[in-house]
Amino acid sequence: MSQTIDERVRWTSADLELLPDNGNRYEIIDGELFVTMAPHWGHQKATANICGELRTWSLSTGFGEAVPTPGIIFSDADNVILDVVWVSKERLAILLDNEGHLTGAPELVVEVLSPGTQNERRDREVKLKLYASRGVQEYWILNWQLQQIEVYRREKAVLKLVATLFATDDLSSPLLPNFVYTVARLFV
Repeated sequence: MSQTIDERVRWTSADLELLPDNGNRYEIIDGELFVTMAPHWGHQKATANICGELRTWSLSTGFGEAVPTPGIIFSDADNVILDVVWVSKERLAILLDNEGHLTGAPELVVEVLSPGTQNERRDREVKLKLYASRGVQEYWILNWQLQQIEVYRREKAVLKLVATLFATDDLSSPLLPNFVYTVARLFV
């Protein structure tokens, strides 16, 4: 009788502490280690712009908070760094642990695409599945090179693509009452 053994190395959150602090970003999804270098200037501008707009809206409404590059420790095998999150005040009180880390899904996750097949696969496939399985309500993928946004919304237990927005379109969300922002402004 032959057995199949999964010989793949399974990374954990504890392993992250052993990795060098060399400017790379380390994430673990389903026990797999993902390493990315510091993002491109265009990526960082888009991240800052969307976070700034979400933060401004949040301060004016008092509904929640937007934060750039937070980490989420879903489990020992799922430890990720997101570009931007928005979380309601009610949910934030439940999600933060004693060390100030998110331990569950915020309502909205924003990822800004970095060039490269592996980076796109991670954001469009691996993270999409992770966020869907963990309960994220809405997921935006910003493509700063094409100046467009893919909007995924939760339908039953999955995140489904509901819109691809271009520069002249307005970005809005049922999660964020009266939040309307012209897509082109995110990429200036």
